[in-house]
Amino acid sequence: MSTPLSALAHGTSYAGPLAAWADTCAQRRTKADDPQRRALRFAFYGRVSTEDHQDPATSRAWQLLQAQSLIAGHGRIVAEFFDIGHSRTLPWARRPEAAALLAAMAGPDRDFDAIVIGSSERAFHGSQFSVMVPLFEHYGIAVWIPELGGAADPEIAGHEELMVLLGILAKREIARTRIRVRTAMTVQTREQGRYLGGRPPYGYRLVDAGPHPNRAWARRGVRLQRLDLDPESAPIVRWIFAQRLAGHSIARITRGLNDAAIPCPSAADPERNAHRSGEGWTLTTVRSVLANPRYTGRQVWNRQRTDHELIDPGNTTLGHRDVMRWNTPDEWVISTAPAHPALVSEPDFVAVQSLRAAREGVPGRVHLLAGLLRCGLCGRLMDSCWSHDRPAYRCRHGRSSATGPRPDGPRNMYLREDHILPHLPALWIRLTNTDHPQSRPLRGQSLPTTEEIAARLRAAGLTLTYDPADRTLTADAPSRERIAIG
Repeated sequence: MSTPLSALAHGTSYAGPLAAWADTCAQRRTKADDPQRRALRFAFYGRVSTEDHQDPATSRAWQLLQAQSLIAGHGRIVAEFFDIGHSRTLPWARRPEAAALLAAMAGPDRDFDAIVIGSSERAFHGSQFSVMVPLFEHYGIAVWIPELGGAADPEIAGHEELMVLLGILAKREIARTRIRVRTAMTVQTREQGRYLGGRPPYGYRLVDAGPHPNRAWARRGVRLQRLDLDPESAPIVRWIFAQRLAGHSIARITRGLNDAAIPCPSAADPERNAHRSGEGWTLTTVRSVLANPRYTGRQVWNRQRTDHELIDPGNTTLGHRDVMRWNTPDEWVISTAPAHPALVSEPDFVAVQSLRAAREGVPGRVHLLAGLLRCGLCGRLMDSCWSHDRPAYRCRHGRSSATGPRPDGPRNMYLREDHILPHLPALWIRLTNTDHPQSRPLRGQSLPTTEEIAARLRAAGLTLTYDPADRTLTADAPSRERIAIG
């Protein structure tokens, strides 16, 4: 007579009716859970990058075929989730299809019992699998992995360790690729002066430079490109540098370009600059032209870098965000020989970088409220100016020195300082008599002078908003104190 399974589980040789009944229940449950007896419904997940000319259709096909081979005889795939062009470094919650799979998994009416992965190295990166395991267990979802030959079971020694190892290998693959690509681009720039892609700088155009040195790419018809002078925009770049070397400010150069109705870079090449408005030249555009070292004829790479910053330091599972930052010139990679025609000589380019507009104050002209007054019409800080031999403030409502006034915009607003200063003590008394905590540091033993009031407002980070309609000043404080000045 055989010993019931329940007796073995409890470490006893008891073979009575109760143990036999328990053993029968266990056998029934085992048969019900047997994948051979109950066909499972699977949700397929795969991912492909769009780099290196990968074909999403082909990648999805082989991952799906691998998943179907894994679950053959155990069930069928009833739902598909496939991410295209999203890095494996992103957590699942930040990949569109993976996030949709997680949402479907948490739904009360999900139509699948398990998840099958097309390729673990494409689905998981680093320790992502270990982070996701508790979530899969919470919803009772088994994850089938090709590299494991079946479902991952955290209770089986080695399963989770192997998945972590595969994630580390995927992370190592990305790191090795990044190092290899950066090293290759450094050599191609420094030794070969090769054009490495991207929008050509304003003043240049792309021309053919022969077949690609990679034979496989050359057979596909890929050819090298290089920069050459654009006959329409190259003279404009030369003029910009000449004007700057002559001592003209960036604002004056920008005004001259707009007054002459010269198309800005995004208007001159709208197909490659579809993300820009093309309305006109701005100070930033002219400044970027003057700061571009490729106008010297040298190929320059690594002017920008991508930093990976945590989205939330308190929750590292959210992953990182990519932040573009400018590198300092000592980090640039510069070609050892000229790579394309120059629009400015190297000495002139270096001279332009050291030019700064003179900002010398006029003796006797002091603005006590500089940086403290806001316009009640547009909310901008008012500019300091001089009106009728007195300090004053004005607002041009967004008009910069590179653009003219809007026909439908409000007129420039002016406010003299001597119309404000006599009313500052009364406004100060109202501010310091409020009970709000932000006003407590402003309180003093005696009434300060107007100079001290301005300094304390500035130290407290408060501003005063001027409303030209009713000629009142309102303090940017919780009490919103207001006082009439005329």
